[in-house]
Amino acid sequence: MNRYLTVAEVSAAARRLVSRYPGAGRLRRVGTSRAGRPLEMLSVGHGPAHVLVVARPHPDEPVGAVTALALAERVARGDGRSPATDPAHVTWDVVLCLDPDGAALSEGIEEATAGPAPALERYFRAAFRPVAAEQPEWAPIESSRLPESQALFDLIDKRRPVLQCSLHGIEAGGTFAQLTGGLPGFAGGFHTAAADLSVPVQHGTFDALYWENPAPGVHVLPPPENAGRLAAGSENIGRSTWCAPQRYGGVTAIVEVPMWASALADDPSPHPDAVRTLRGLSRLVRDGGEQVTAVLDKARGFLPPPEENAPRRVLEWMADGLYDLVADSWQPLARQAAESRERVTTAQICALDVVARRQPLRAAGLLLRLLSASDDPAALALHDELHALFTAWCEDFTHALGLRWVPVRDQVDLQSRTALAAAECALRSAR
Repeated sequence: MNRYLTVAEVSAAARRLVSRYPGAGRLRRVGTSRAGRPLEMLSVGHGPAHVLVVARPHPDEPVGAVTALALAERVARGDGRSPATDPAHVTWDVVLCLDPDGAALSEGIEEATAGPAPALERYFRAAFRPVAAEQPEWAPIESSRLPESQALFDLIDKRRPVLQCSLHGIEAGGTFAQLTGGLPGFAGGFHTAAADLSVPVQHGTFDALYWENPAPGVHVLPPPENAGRLAAGSENIGRSTWCAPQRYGGVTAIVEVPMWASALADDPSPHPDAVRTLRGLSRLVRDGGEQVTAVLDKARGFLPPPEENAPRRVLEWMADGLYDLVADSWQPLARQAAESRERVTTAQICALDVVARRQPLRAAGLLLRLLSASDDPAALALHDELHALFTAWCEDFTHALGLRWVPVRDQVDLQSRTALAAAECALRSAR
């Protein structure tokens, strides 16, 4: 597989798999999205232990759907080389797309990233990520009730999986995994897969900046009494769908693979000027956000209202303090570095550099989309103004981190092998 698949293509591929392996696979509807789209689940195997796979929880991360099909194919073939792929021992329940409404607003990613050398500019023009309260895995933290979230909670309560594997992707950097509990032995298989495919392991990540870090690229959720170690905005993470399998002794593995890799991601050497660089990254995300918001301020009068338009809701959410939230979250790390209490590595700086650059780019891509669709006389000039910034930011991003495209087949292979390693460890622990 050399490209991502659309939701429709994934659904069609699942139906073909069921036809090719009679009795091995079952496809059914397990819920309905806010806009009435089906939530489909492909189950393969008949074993008593359940592994729940959640594909495309974020619509701008399409790799997981292709990975999910690859995992299902392997189990449906009857690959019994390990308990994790033995259909008599395990049932794999694969949610093909958790956010089909968001994916519909990200249509174009598949074409934008096709070919041997996709560009960041094309990706960010097509990508869409909803506000936190409209992200099915994260919405419960925001006390938002979504039918997609409820469908997933219901599946977890019914299947009681030993492992929930949430398949994510990151724009740039290295691969990493977040775990809601310990999986002894997991790091070895994960690291071997990354090394075999020449994908850097991300040492340190914004997503789990203060989590436990038992091995490079492996982050474990701190216990509830250590909630102060969580990043801002995630204090109530126990409400998320990630933590639901804990009720039944299960673990969730969030598996991230990069679209574009950076060698800096696995450089554990001390950064030569961490304090100044961290302050610079805070300014970078704030300044970029302010520049996008300045264009948004000029366009608000003719853009669709937020209550009717999801991209506009994202822009207003980001303008209303998200850039500052991101920048402020790094201040404890900067203080630690200034006081020489904790070494800050080049890899950690790389992870934060990715976030500082992508936040304004996500907003700019959405605003460019809205400006392109507008027939207001002022829209063209504003589009050209923002597009000049957007293209310069994409170019800087690529060169500053030395980005190289990771072929889709390698992303899928890495994510599949990591998910299987997690499943093998979870099954051993459950015995």
